Amino acid sequence: MEYERNDINADSVISIKNASVKIGGTDILKSINWEVKKGERWFILGANGAGKTSLVKMLMGYQWPLFGAEVSVLGYKFGGSNLVEMRQKISLVSPFLAKWTHEELLVQDIVLSGIDHSMQLQRDATEEEICKAEEIMTSFNCQKLAQRKYAILSSGEQLKILICRALMSEPELVIFDEPCVYLDMRSREYLLEVLESYATRKNASTLIFITQRIEDITPTYTDGLVLVNGEIIDKGAREFILTEETLFKTYNMNLKLHKTSDGRLWPVPVK
Repeated sequence: MEYERNDINADSVISIKNASVKIGGTDILKSINWEVKKGERWFILGANGAGKTSLVKMLMGYQWPLFGAEVSVLGYKFGGSNLVEMRQKISLVSPFLAKWTHEELLVQDIVLSGIDHSMQLQRDATEEEICKAEEIMTSFNCQKLAQRKYAILSSGEQLKILICRALMSEPELVIFDEPCVYLDMRSREYLLEVLESYATRKNASTLIFITQRIEDITPTYTDGLVLVNGEIIDKGAREFILTEETLFKTYNMNLKLHKTSDGRLWPVPVK
């Protein structure tokens, strides 16, 4: 059977209609409806257990919704498309990927592995591919790390290298899965600056940024959705959904939001 990519709506990157996921009799995602257009920058906000990881798994075709759902990612309609091919057009940047790396791998090896979405390229890289890796690392000012062992880098440096790795395949969609979760304050601010510089590049990929912390969501991400217990409780333009009322529903606690001059929002608990 031949599977084809459906490019009828070339501007649609993600289209989900009436998608629910149930595992072992438990509702994990409930009636998800969401659309992302080419070039948009979205965040997904939710507490632990809200369903963020399950939503990513569904987008990647690793977790299937119940019958009746309609899911299309990058023009590939689930149930009638080659999802292996689809995944080659998506790059996932996650600190959890570091657990899959061999401690002896060099930084350049990690970046080159992005060519085939592995954690170690299973062949010799071509001269052209090596040059491309060097150019990408140079653009992120980390070329000096190329011959160091990835395992000894700081958490912030490792994530910077994973972003370089993601760009090797020139993805149409990049998903940042809780990139700041293990970082201290200084490393987090450093990484957010890196992401900001990437997101604002000309012809940058469509971006999805997943987090459980509202202060991680820089103004770069103009649209978002909020998950609570597997349901979308709000979605749309950033300024309309990042509110104290929405945060109360998200975390079940009273929070006062303070906006800084750079547009970031910082929550402070209210007793």
